Amino acid sequence: MDKAVHLLISGRVQGVFYRYTAQKVASRLGIRGWIKNLPNGKVEVIAIGTPSAVDTFTAWCQEGPPGAQVSDVEVTPLPSPPELEGFSIRY
Repeated sequence: MDKAVHLLISGRVQGVFYRYTAQKVASRLGIRGWIKNLPNGKVEVIAIGTPSAVDTFTAWCQEGPPGAQVSDVEVTPLPSPPELEGFSIRY
């Protein structure tokens, strides 16, 4: 059974580089979902996949790519995963 989480990432995380790198990591792990920048400087992510893949991706989001300076990641489990294919960047 798939696991789904909503992530709200704070810190110096805005920009295409963070989203692009997250998309590559998610695709490599087989994660479905999306990532987008929010007007308040945070990054929002929906991640769906096997529990181990989602946990690995969440850990990556907490670290981020070099220079991201992630200060906080709020993780909220989603009771029913949305039907999504692939992993995309939203604008």
